[in-house]
Amino acid sequence: MVSGLLRPAGHLDLTSALAPYGGPWNERQAAHLLRRAGFGASPAMIRDAAALSMNDAVTTLLRMPPADQAGRPEIADVREAIVQARMQYGKNGSNDPVALKAAIQGLRRQEFRSILGMQLWWLNRMLNTPAPLQEKMTFLLSGHFTTAALQKGVTPEMVFNQNQLFRRYALGNLHDLTLAVSRDPAMLIYLDNARSAKQHPNENYARELMELFTLGIGNYSEEDVRQSARAFTGWSVDYRSGQFLYRRFIHDNGSKMFLGQTGNFDGTDIVRIIYDQPACARQWASTLLNSFVYNNPEPQLIDALAAELRRHRYELAPVMSTLLRSNVFHSSRAYRSLVKSPVEFVVGSYAALGLSTIDMRALGALRQMGQVLFYPPNVAGWPPGSNWVTSEMLIARENFLAGLVNSPLMRQSTWMGQIPMRADGATKMLVDELLGGDASALSYAQLSQYLDGASKAALGGLSPENYETRVRGGAYLTMAMPAYQLA
Repeated sequence: MVSGLLRPAGHLDLTSALAPYGGPWNERQAAHLLRRAGFGASPAMIRDAAALSMNDAVTTLLRMPPADQAGRPEIADVREAIVQARMQYGKNGSNDPVALKAAIQGLRRQEFRSILGMQLWWLNRMLNTPAPLQEKMTFLLSGHFTTAALQKGVTPEMVFNQNQLFRRYALGNLHDLTLAVSRDPAMLIYLDNARSAKQHPNENYARELMELFTLGIGNYSEEDVRQSARAFTGWSVDYRSGQFLYRRFIHDNGSKMFLGQTGNFDGTDIVRIIYDQPACARQWASTLLNSFVYNNPEPQLIDALAAELRRHRYELAPVMSTLLRSNVFHSSRAYRSLVKSPVEFVVGSYAALGLSTIDMRALGALRQMGQVLFYPPNVAGWPPGSNWVTSEMLIARENFLAGLVNSPLMRQSTWMGQIPMRADGATKMLVDELLGGDASALSYAQLSQYLDGASKAALGGLSPENYETRVRGGAYLTMAMPAYQLA
């Protein structure tokens, strides 16, 4: 079992786990769906989803607009400027190393600012997208096929193009996505395949492709890694254009034996053979269940969803349709059983408060919480589950909430201005709207006491200014409750 992944208590009925859910459908269940298949929602959006049938709500989420409808942020492409700077200040120019260093540092700062802009752009896309599942899958895939921005020469433009690649394949074919990732310039550079040649095959991408992306440890050998690396030689990047480039003169055309098959394989053959392995379907099934249902799913449940993946030839749309409509997804065991990642926590907080803009404070908060978009800690991605709720990270979450509820952005929240001016009504509304009623009796009583002002019988005795301050404090206390940490 992976550290931080805990399976909820209870019993799995495998005979009905993936069967269509036919139980109650209400605002509580709708909120659950929108937290899992998106990043949470405002109370109004939850009510709109609850007004539909469960099937219609899922159908709405499954609609994927073209990836280019997401627009694009401003991106500084400094590749040509760096070439020009080296010509101007290098040995063929003025040969001024100090000026050359300063020029390149200035251009690199432009790239860094581009990544900051992309982070804010994507967070706002997560918040305001008409297709939340598309962004949730883009987020999942970016943490699965990891690449770090600005490392080893990965440019902002490459990072954006990779992000769009994940968006295009959000509910597409996993085999085709993996093949596209194998040709993706950001990935080729990050995992060192861009310079892999038949004389010295680099094994980094070949290893991670199997270990982390598709098969899992124990389902391939070291010899399979070596043979796969030979097959991927020549898959490279044109560094001037930033596009995929096949360098046939450095590709190894020799015969290779990979996972029991022999032939003059290239990377396309490697991906095809990998997706013929039952372990590949199980690995993806485990990823989807850990992301959308609960952690450490039972082997039988993994096998059942893996069978769905193979039956649909790795097309995600029908598999996600089955999963989001299933008994196990809507079960009490799955409900609030996943810890929100920092990105889910931050975006979900803006959404829950009914805010329409994510500001720069979110970037600082995410750095404090340990999850910075486009900068995974390593090729394995961000840690899972309860690793996100250490004492230090919980303090960072509380500090973020305190800053958010006391910020000028709160003027955007229409529903917060409708909270009753009595402690009992205000308490109920905050707990219902922010937690779906999921507060313990003790937490509920403490919130009510705070809103009552401890020495006042009703909020009506407070001035409007003090009332607003106390309600904002009440929102903070509600969102700091344990249930709010869970998706």
